[in-house]
Amino acid sequence: MEKQLLPDRIWLASKSPRRQELLTQLGVAFDVLQPPEQDAGNRDMVNESIHTGESAYDYVSRLSQEKAAYAWRYLLSSGQQERPVLSADTTVVVDGRILGKPADRNEARSMMKALANRTHQVLTGVAVKWQEQMLSAVQVSDVTFAPLDDTRIEAYIATDEPYDKAGGYGIQGRAGRFISRINGSYSSIMGLPLYETAELLRKIGLAIE
Repeated sequence: MEKQLLPDRIWLASKSPRRQELLTQLGVAFDVLQPPEQDAGNRDMVNESIHTGESAYDYVSRLSQEKAAYAWRYLLSSGQQERPVLSADTTVVVDGRILGKPADRNEARSMMKALANRTHQVLTGVAVKWQEQMLSAVQVSDVTFAPLDDTRIEAYIATDEPYDKAGGYGIQGRAGRFISRINGSYSSIMGLPLYETAELLRKIGLAIE
């Protein structure tokens, strides 16, 4: 089969405003691709549970690739224009434990106490699916929180911020004031590592200045 010419726009398989902002910063033209919400009856559903013995690195790598593959299948089945599909997944890790999105105030409080006055890791996996190609990368950053007393924690978890973010915080939000030091990629901690993303898109042939 003749290889299809690379379009000048891509699909971003994420509704995250932060990832959209970062991809715009990279100078990449894109549209947001929104596959149907996944449910237990969907055989193509991405399995976001942690596999037995799976490291955080392998976890975000797998999820970013599975999300890209899921979006690609949807793209083909829906008859939309074929373009490269970009997907990403971010997780927070402390003491080897993956922290998801807190379900309630008690869980958010527990996460803040676990992160306070210590260093943890933020990992973001990014994947690009284009025809038969699946390229991926993972960026790992160290983030150090300052000491947090109960008053500051309670004030923070009373806001809406912790409940839609892995680890209960986003560096670009109110919790940014808790962070005393980072070692790694600020954009990756936000949700999309710009350097790694640019390299993957270049590898599939997209022109990035």
